[in-house]
Amino acid sequence: MSRTHAIPPDQTRRWLEPGPVVLLSTAHNGERGIMTLGWHMMLGYDLVGTYIDPGNRSHALARGSRECVINLPTADLLDTVVRIGNCSSADEDKFERFGLTAVESSEVDAPGIGECHARFECRLHETRITADYPLFVWRVVAAHAAKRPKWPRTVHYRGAGQFMISGDERSRRALFKPEMLES
Repeated sequence: MSRTHAIPPDQTRRWLEPGPVVLLSTAHNGERGIMTLGWHMMLGYDLVGTYIDPGNRSHALARGSRECVINLPTADLLDTVVRIGNCSSADEDKFERFGLTAVESSEVDAPGIGECHARFECRLHETRITADYPLFVWRVVAAHAAKRPKWPRTVHYRGAGQFMISGDERSRRALFKPEMLES
């Protein structure tokens, strides 16, 4: 006997959300942008796939520069994260509008966001851009993270304006085979 009930397939993300919402910052030809991004996935230890709709100004900036910074905001930035997603970098500089600190990156020209817990500088590894799936595959070439907290409270989008805030951590390290553990 199943304890489940049917749900619309387009609500899958409410259960299989892709991970924390990030802020993707880009720069090209003197223009910089920030977008709120919930559609991303790890493809390897240093490869990240992102879905960036062509209607987004960040799509053109990322294609043109072939670089970005994936910034990890925490729960205290939730309202800013939503507001960034509600406007376009084509209309205004989001760093200025939202009072965010543009941090110079060490390996790419795109700025990071100083208020974020972590920043991952990326170069384009490949694209799989079709009419339906504008997938960018990025290689992380430099990474920076705050020392504390070790596990920040990140935000995860559930759809329909609902977010989950990451919670308690539980270690099961002792159950893993040593060769299966990352450092």
